[in-house]
Amino acid sequence: MSSDPIRAGVVGLGFMGQTHVRAYRDAAQDGLPVTLAAVCDADPNRLDPSAQASGNLGSADAAPLFDPSATRTHTDLEDLLADDSIDLVSICTHTTTHVDFAIRALNAGKHCIIEKPVALTLDAVERLLPVAQRAQADGVLCMPAMCMRFWPAWAWIKNAIDSRQYGAVRSAAFTRLGSTPTWADGFYKDISKSGGAILDLHIHDTDFVHFCFGPPAEVTSLGDDSHITTLYRFDDGPAHVTAEGCWDRDPAAPFVMRARVDFERASVEFDLSAEHQLTLYKDGNAHPIDVSPLSGWEMQIRAMVEALARGDTSPPITIDEAARVMRTIEAERESLGTSKPVRIRPR
Repeated sequence: MSSDPIRAGVVGLGFMGQTHVRAYRDAAQDGLPVTLAAVCDADPNRLDPSAQASGNLGSADAAPLFDPSATRTHTDLEDLLADDSIDLVSICTHTTTHVDFAIRALNAGKHCIIEKPVALTLDAVERLLPVAQRAQADGVLCMPAMCMRFWPAWAWIKNAIDSRQYGAVRSAAFTRLGSTPTWADGFYKDISKSGGAILDLHIHDTDFVHFCFGPPAEVTSLGDDSHITTLYRFDDGPAHVTAEGCWDRDPAAPFVMRARVDFERASVEFDLSAEHQLTLYKDGNAHPIDVSPLSGWEMQIRAMVEALARGDTSPPITIDEAARVMRTIEAERESLGTSKPVRIRPR
């Protein structure tokens, strides 16, 4: 593993951008070979290290975002990309800019992490795909930030599914419920820009379904852009897999993030609000499971940094995987209009 620190830059300093900044900061403090070298936001007020932003999992810590003596600040993306010392760029701007910014970064020879969703449509993701593939052939990696794959408790669930230590999966259900975000100057309320709850929340669970069981063959969805429940059907997979996501809760209602998987010989549940967030139920007993306290956001940054330090030739998650997930999302949107099953169209 290379000992030279990877020099990272973060573009966009809203809640997710600040989350990436802190993830790089904390990774460096824990000894990973990375340093936050630059940040960029068109709003100069966000370049203040004391600026704070909040999201649906609470407010960030009160520590300064970065050390201005060690981290350069930019209001123009091109200035950051022109810096030959920058190795890795996190793109945390509004969704409609992701593909264009990623193409510019990859063409400048920068590794990229792109916040989810990569884009609002499959066509847009597929416009990025050949650029990412050409860059990868030249050793430049591009990863979509699908953080649930890295959330320690959910990674434990994935390992239990793959190992079949409790038998085959009989049922899996994922729930992610919140109120419409009030931050980002109305961005989230404009579905033409944000994609609504389907792309802000529900996509996490669609991606995790793909991660655990592969692409579904068919989906049936009920609801609308603000509240969706989908049944995923597989040609070869569990008979019962569902996910529910919404933005239409009252602002006073808590954010809900849950997962439940029933195996042949055990059940496991994750509940963000529970004292023991991950519990295995087996042989008539409840067994709390201890996992790392780090978030999926922190773990995905560390996974990319470690991949680059090892000299990996592919990222932990590829843009091709993001395209497959978006293909399923578009089938879910189609099913919403009729409440009828929709087969996933082949690539």
